[in-house]
Amino acid sequence: MMLARGLDPAPIVEHIVELAREQRAAVREVSRTELDSTARTEAPQGVVALADPLPETDLADLVEQRGADSAGRDARGVGAPFLLALDGITDPGNFGAVLRTAECAGVTGVVLPRHRSARITPTVAKAAAGAVEHLRFAVVPGIPSALRTLSSHDVWTVGLDAAGPRPLHELELAGEAVALVLGSEGRGLSRLVAQRCDVLASIPVHGALGSLNVAAAAAVACFEMARRR
Repeated sequence: MMLARGLDPAPIVEHIVELAREQRAAVREVSRTELDSTARTEAPQGVVALADPLPETDLADLVEQRGADSAGRDARGVGAPFLLALDGITDPGNFGAVLRTAECAGVTGVVLPRHRSARITPTVAKAAAGAVEHLRFAVVPGIPSALRTLSSHDVWTVGLDAAGPRPLHELELAGEAVALVLGSEGRGLSRLVAQRCDVLASIPVHGALGSLNVAAAAAVACFEMARRR
């Protein structure tokens, strides 16, 4: 772990250093210039941790129920997988915000396309505020083929579309496995992805604008699905 030389004393910095030492991670003070060049993000706050790359999970493993207790709930309190499939989100800030929401809403796995999508970079990790350390990720060649695989494992796929014929809050969601599918910032769901979803649902809006930002839509949809589950 790298600590910028000359940082003002602060309880949060002391806590971070304490946690690092508990994990037997080396802590060294460096110049602000060296820390800034290592961080590769805007306005780093004086502490950088170097970590191993995030492990990838097979798509089939995401649909398996994990660690169920006597009530049939897994470690996240959900009886069946609650997945999030992202169809081409390219803005790192939006991507990180969506991942933060997903983790807080109890999503058990995230499906990402290998191409034409934001990757998990330092900027994304910062926007996600630690969520990337708690989510499982499956990186797939394409979302349409991944949806077909999910359907073969009895996962119900719900595409979020501003023109969707069914309001999201009217869907019948109980304890079944479900995947919420979100499209890109501009075009939304691609045509093939929309065709592969079991149902297209919308978030009713009542103002002059016709749709929400993808990060805001993800927050509404993830927590509505979590509530109904």
